Amino acid sequence: MVNKIALSATLLASTALGAETDSLPVLGETVSATVSATTAKLFDGETFQITEASLASLAAINATDASIFGFASNDSATLARQAQFGSCKTYAGDALWPSDELWDTFNKLSGGKLIKTVPMGSVCYDDFGNENADSCNYITANWNNNSYIFTDSPVGFNTPLYEGCTCIPPTLWIHGNGHCTDGGLPSYSVNVSTVADVQLAVNFARSLNLRLNIKNTGHDFAAKSMGGGALSIWTHNLKDIEFYSDFTQGSYSGPAMKVGAGVQAFEMYEAANKYGVTAVGGEGQTVGLMGGYIQGGGHSPISGWYGMAADSILAIELVTADGRFLTVTEESEPDLFWAISGAGGSTYGVVTSMVIQVQEKIDVSTMTLSIGPTSPDGVTNEQLFAAMRIFFSNFVEYGYDKRMYIYFTFIPVGTDSYLFSLAPWFAPNTQLDDFKTNTTEPLLKAWADLGIETSPVYGYHDNYYDAWKAVFPLETFGSLVYRQGSRLFPKENFENETKFNATWDAITSVMKEGAMVIGFNIAPRHADGKVYDNAINPAWSNNLCHLIMAGMWETDSSLATIQNISDTVTFDWMERWRAVTPGSGAYMSEADYIEPNFQQSFWGDKYARALAIKEKWDPNDVFYAHMAVGSDKWEMTEKIFGHLPLQASKLCRV
Repeated sequence: MVNKIALSATLLASTALGAETDSLPVLGETVSATVSATTAKLFDGETFQITEASLASLAAINATDASIFGFASNDSATLARQAQFGSCKTYAGDALWPSDELWDTFNKLSGGKLIKTVPMGSVCYDDFGNENADSCNYITANWNNNSYIFTDSPVGFNTPLYEGCTCIPPTLWIHGNGHCTDGGLPSYSVNVSTVADVQLAVNFARSLNLRLNIKNTGHDFAAKSMGGGALSIWTHNLKDIEFYSDFTQGSYSGPAMKVGAGVQAFEMYEAANKYGVTAVGGEGQTVGLMGGYIQGGGHSPISGWYGMAADSILAIELVTADGRFLTVTEESEPDLFWAISGAGGSTYGVVTSMVIQVQEKIDVSTMTLSIGPTSPDGVTNEQLFAAMRIFFSNFVEYGYDKRMYIYFTFIPVGTDSYLFSLAPWFAPNTQLDDFKTNTTEPLLKAWADLGIETSPVYGYHDNYYDAWKAVFPLETFGSLVYRQGSRLFPKENFENETKFNATWDAITSVMKEGAMVIGFNIAPRHADGKVYDNAINPAWSNNLCHLIMAGMWETDSSLATIQNISDTVTFDWMERWRAVTPGSGAYMSEADYIEPNFQQSFWGDKYARALAIKEKWDPNDVFYAHMAVGSDKWEMTEKIFGHLPLQASKLCRV
């Protein structure tokens, strides 16, 4: 039996290049922790930075290296390199692709933090020299049900389908050719622990026109942190957390936490609970909260009370496209602060940490239950859909009036058979007796009148962390048997009878044709009435229901079947949902990989401003992510399954 630690050791032992100690020194120097433009001190790793003085020292050893690893400039060496830039990013075989010696120089300057990619599935093949039957069995058994092994790897992603499935355990993907390649994975990753590490990678990629990725945990549905041939900045190990009981920034005064970019939900919630406060974050255990999650807006089980996660941002520490380290606040850089607070990750810079406001300790009541063919006495489809319609018709009461968060799933479990689950119903700031008497029991009585018996499981906790830990299971990851899209359904669709009927028909029509649906009854806003001005999708301000829909296939399905289901998701099922929600949008982090008119869907009327800020701070597109702000200037040159951009192909200007 091989555990995840042993598996990681098997992979990383064959990939780490190792620091050389007999030549170049680590590039950078220590600065004062108080140079931040906030009252929060820099973390230790943030105090080690590339500076003009450290670059001058490098130039004394090798002026060429200093130019390649230095800040953006218009000197002759930089202009000469830029003259060689083609219409595509630089790839192996191109004149500007780094030689092995130059990669080794990078590794020395980083102190041995450069990792050459070896795919996670490589232990099942002999192509990378690390084939191991026990490790292969372990990773095969845990591929879909253990997100920790993916998030703890620099090359673990939630969306292997889009990289080309070039190194999947063979029993999970029958269409392989018996070999393993790195496909759409980055060629190298940097295991960053200091600001200097981030600056080194940004400067190197900018100087040589390399595709640059930022990978925290890899949860994003649109593969934003993936890219073949790229240099990847792996922020996963930036784990520092600092609590401030009385923090002042701009108009805010109160408790706050400074959180490293690599901190995951389970870590932040545990720390917040330790200090007697509550932090706004996602429901998934392994999501990296300061990465694409919060930068993309970030919905939360407590959004009905405290808004979206990006509303909590007070200050941002990041490295921008020119390689400089910057503290961004609403006062110091209002446009950049506005954009990073909701316009998406991997776009404006590499965040190393954020300061976020936190809330008082809260109590939470919960309930979970399932109904379907295995319920007592069984449940017919007619009963099931009637029960669901009653449930949906009460969304205004549950999500808006009472500020609750209901996570529910609808899963086909056989031919014309379905399982509907409330997993969980999450009621912040609500006592259990009140929750039962005034909210859940009236619904369950209405279901009983339909002939449906239920066995709800209730819980009550005096703090958010224990409630969250008790009812949210470890999320699935890395699936190869479905493709999804999503839509934000506005409150008015549940208030107007005609619109509700059309909405209900659109939702249930795809369910009855085989779609899996994951839903959230959620209406983000602030109990104190405050409205935040940031780049979060304006569709969230009117939202009452966020639905994710997926088309599924079998492990042994043909490529033609997979393509047909993929096309059905985007061009048929999702079109029905878009038709009943004109002018609304989708949550960018959980959206269709080829969302039509994504600029409107993800940002609405805020896109023009978000793009202008992108062009100001990153005029040469050092940062790129699929369907991110400004990404429509670029395209991947190949597609998979008909219409899906293939991350293993070249990234070129349109």
